[in-house]
Amino acid sequence: MIKNPLPRLCVWLLLGLLQASVALGASQIDTFQFADDVEKRRYRALIEEFRCPKCLNTNLAGSDAPIAQDLRKTVHRLLAVEGMSDQEVRDYLQARYGDFVLYDPPFNARTWYIWLVPVGLGLLAFFVLYRLQRSARVEHRGLDAEQQRRLQRIVGGKTDSRN
Repeated sequence: MIKNPLPRLCVWLLLGLLQASVALGASQIDTFQFADDVEKRRYRALIEEFRCPKCLNTNLAGSDAPIAQDLRKTVHRLLAVEGMSDQEVRDYLQARYGDFVLYDPPFNARTWYIWLVPVGLGLLAFFVLYRLQRSARVEHRGLDAEQQRRLQRIVGGKTDSRN
């Protein structure tokens, strides 16, 4: 009797896929050395504050993109080796990568639309809703005298010859 090798092949294939997905899902852990816990907390706070230039909505701490890894090394170097303050690190990264790396960009001539477009859209939505509500009230004010008479004739069983 010949055994069917297909179930065994499927099991091996699924195990291989599972192993590959675990390997792809594992993130790289940075092994930087810090002078003390305060410096380590500053580093963690800064890499969580900056956006990855490659990723759409991921901070440096959560991204495995090569640029994010390089920026984490840069932040570590600026803190541990060069002894920069948090604001100096922010200024350094902003000067090189622009306002995009900041989750909270400053209000200036280049970023005004980021701040004002949502406010403008909110005001526009409020205006449209106000106008819709106002026009709905105008349409439902009631029947005039002629419409009242016609309604009474229809309800009373009389037909209107004008229809």
